[in-house]
Parts: sequence; C-alpha cells; structure tokens
Amino acid sequence: MDLRQCALSALCLTDPQAKAAATMDLHARAATGSIGTRGPASPEDATALPGRPERPTLLRHTEVARRSPATHEGRAVLMHAIAHIEFNAINLALDAVWRFDGMPEAFYLDWLRVAAEEATHFGWLREHLRGMGHDYGDFPAHQGLWTMCEKTAGDIVARMALVPRTLEARGLDATPLIQRKLRQVGTPDALAAVDILDIILREEVGHVAIGNHWYRWLCERDGLDPLAHYGLLVRRYEAPRLKPPFNAEARRAAGFSDAEMEWLQHG
Repeated sequence: MDLRQCALSALCLTDPQAKAAATMDLHARAATGSIGTRGPASPEDATALPGRPERPTLLRHTEVARRSPATHEGRAVLMHAIAHIEFNAINLALDAVWRFDGMPEAFYLDWLRVAAEEATHFGWLREHLRGMGHDYGDFPAHQGLWTMCEKTAGDIVARMALVPRTLEARGLDATPLIQRKLRQVGTPDALAAVDILDIILREEVGHVAIGNHWYRWLCERDGLDPLAHYGLLVRRYEAPRLKPPFNAEARRAAGFSDAEMEWLQHG
C-alpha cells in the first residue's frame, strides 16, 4: 500500500489515539515508502471523511461557550479547544496527501511531516488535559477548519491559500495572547500549558511556511499573482477576514511578505 493510500486510511480512522499513531508511523516510513502517482479513490461513504470519534459533540462556532481561563474548568475548556484544532490539523494534512494528484514528491513528504507533528501536538495536549482530570471529548467543539477543507476539496490552490496560510495561521496570532492570559493565572497547569504552546508555536510557523511555499509554487505554475489571487479566493470561498493584532514576527518567519502583511492590515 503506497503512502497516499495509507494517508487516506489514517484519515478514516475514528479513534484519535489510533489516528495519531498511524500518522506518526506513516511519517516514519515516508523515506522508504512509495508515494504513489495516482491518489486512491474517494470512499463511497462521504461521511467517512474525516474519521472522528463520537465525542466531542460538534457545534457551530457561535454555539461553543467561552469560559474564563482564571478557573480550572475554563483552562480545561481552552486546552480542549486547542487539542481539537490539532486533531483537525492531522486530518487536514492527511487530506492534502491523499487528495491532490500531480504534485512533486516533496509536497506529499512535507504534508506527511506536518501531519506527524500535529499528531505529536495532539498527544501533548491530550496528556495535559488528562493531568487536569479531563480528556479529549469532554467538551463541545466546532468544525470550522474541516468545513474549509471541504469547500476547497476541488481546488488545491485555494486549499493552500485558505487552510494553512489563513485558518491555521490564525494560531500564530492567537497563541501569544493565550499564553499571556495563562501566565497571568500562574497556576502549575497554566504555566505547563504555556511551555507546551511555546513548542507548538515554533513548529506551527514551519507548517504555515509550507503552506506559503506551495501556494506560491502553484501560483507560479498557473501564472497567477499570489496577492491578487488570494483576495479573489477569500471572496470566492467566503473565508474569514482576519483581524489584528497580528504576530508579525511569526508571520514573517513563516514567509509572509510585506505586501501580504499590508493586505491583512488594510485589505
């Protein structure tokens, strides 16, 4: 079974621990495995994508209650939300590997690495939640990341533009703000969460950089202006317009140009 078929199989797994383990094993075999020139056929049951557990309950973004991180439960809800983002990010990376034909081998290897790192992040966060007396699935969550994945299933340029370098890039902006609140709380679990988020932030810069790289590669291949086409894709797929403050240092490290930073600020 080639790596792209294995990626689809991992994507369909419903148990989070099994999905994370399969993803990390797949990445470990990437150097010696066959990528596969043609992607596998889509599952007959569209609801199999992505495989997800019965819990957490999925709600609309506006229905997910926010709680203060000053309380123990509020911090658990916060860390659960971040763990859910990382679980979705495993699915997003695996989907990029199996779905899109005709890309260089480096594209598939890049997203396999991202998937494995997201699986590692999810494991850290789940272990942290368990240390707080909770587990993944204990609180409701939303499915915004996967919704954009579905919208862009037929357009690889849009996928690279609107998932890693738009929705996932939000984490570069949000993480320092979350860390500041947790430092103010100052409890052992809050400070441990800050340390976990430090590592995740560094690696997420690399993930967004991969999205930027392949978006620009595709634009060059197709004769598109990256900045102008990005604005068109935001409108076409009704992507959220991001609001400041932006983590300019992290975004520039991830490859955003001055012109792109200006567009984010003023549109």
